[in-house]
Amino acid sequence: MRTGKEYESSLNDGRDVWIVGEGHVPDVTAHNLTKNMVQEYSTWYDRHYLPEWQNTLMTNPENNSATSPLAFEIPKTSSDLQVQGMALRAILSASGGNITHTPGYGALIALGLVNHITELNKSSEDVEAVINYRNHIANTGRFLTFAGGGSLIGTRLKTDPEDRAALRLIQETKQGFVVSGKVQMHTSTPFAEDVLITSREELPPNSGRWLWFIVPVNSPGVRIIARRPSDRNKNPFLSPLSNRFDELDASLWLKDVFIPKERVFLGERLSRNKRHSLLSWLLWHHNYGWLAKAELTLGISLALTEVMGLSNNPTTIGKLTDMVVTIQTSRSCIKAAELDPEVTVAGHAVPGQTHLAAAAINIFQCRQKISEILRDLPGSSLVNAPSDTDFLDPVMAEELEDAYGGGNYSAIQRSALLQLAWDQVSSSLDARESVFELHASGGMTAWRARLRSWFEDYNDLANGVQQFLSVDFPNMDLSGIPDNADEHSARITSI
Repeated sequence: MRTGKEYESSLNDGRDVWIVGEGHVPDVTAHNLTKNMVQEYSTWYDRHYLPEWQNTLMTNPENNSATSPLAFEIPKTSSDLQVQGMALRAILSASGGNITHTPGYGALIALGLVNHITELNKSSEDVEAVINYRNHIANTGRFLTFAGGGSLIGTRLKTDPEDRAALRLIQETKQGFVVSGKVQMHTSTPFAEDVLITSREELPPNSGRWLWFIVPVNSPGVRIIARRPSDRNKNPFLSPLSNRFDELDASLWLKDVFIPKERVFLGERLSRNKRHSLLSWLLWHHNYGWLAKAELTLGISLALTEVMGLSNNPTTIGKLTDMVVTIQTSRSCIKAAELDPEVTVAGHAVPGQTHLAAAAINIFQCRQKISEILRDLPGSSLVNAPSDTDFLDPVMAEELEDAYGGGNYSAIQRSALLQLAWDQVSSSLDARESVFELHASGGMTAWRARLRSWFEDYNDLANGVQQFLSVDFPNMDLSGIPDNADEHSARITSI
């Protein structure tokens, strides 16, 4: 796999990036709003070469064979999932869950695509092409992201219904397809190299074909429109997370873009509730990301409990226990998903889907609660904590030490931890993450629908009650419950 420097060099490929409020970005490796994120992705690659990360991120050598990144391995067993899960957890914890899309995430997108196209059994050519692509990114470390293919608001409001589709097929030849249109939000596109787009409408209309395709972001006619950056102070002391992590969710505009035939696949209208779908391994990755964010929130809360002199406060300890329960519940559900996998048509191991749904619902139910605990724990000090630059003035430094120092911790130590807490639960970065997750994976509505659809014990549990009754009952059939699990309002935007 390539190094971080090689990844950075690949970004100078002529891509057309526009950031809302900032304008055109000629070089994402150098621009002040993107260069730090480039460095984080560069670090992702380089960790695979660091001795302290080898046992976590790389396969174990067998018979003196070379090791390879676990992120690009195909899981076939529960053991495979557990090993890859440990690597996922470690890499996501390194950003506190603030980096959601990495080249490893892209590998899971490609794996989901292989499985989905194989299951649809459209053609041997499609299956061969998608396997070749997955192998290509596994061999090179190429960075793939995913857009659900939804249309923007202006397109959806067009007068003619035939003009409301996000994508239009301009031309079809033996060599490939020419496509135009604008598709909704997806993540990390300014830093990725390829985007998988799953169309929501038949192309052309009424053809019975849903074209899924992979497009390089530097293709002629492609423009990346990234959202406004998260607000952050230029001083990393005041914005320790926001300065490092901003993946810049984006829409993608395509104008007469050529897609070669080997990068086009016959898919279907993607459903959130489909079992063993394109999304299966992505839901696993999402849960590990949310767990990492929750664990960082608990970690900061525990550190503040000590630094603020609250370790003997019963109310504080009770709230910390609530946070532990939330986190341990998700940990257990994710581990259960790896220990109780499902096997796809292609022979791949997928983490147990119902376990993942339970983990996600747990986090969605509790995320605001654990954030509020951290906001409340340090009191007004969270709002008034000083910056490191305030200590440069000798008189002010002395007064700040009097106001914030003492109890084995200096004023600047307390301030650094308080600023980290602020950035974790009270900043633009936190607000972006909360809003994004309502749309990217559908929020609570979609996850409840998934669990309702995937739970398999309705009839067994209902009919099991009869053993405790003295009156005979007919066999009960509750198969209509999962049948009604389709979300009528939740829409896939990106994942």
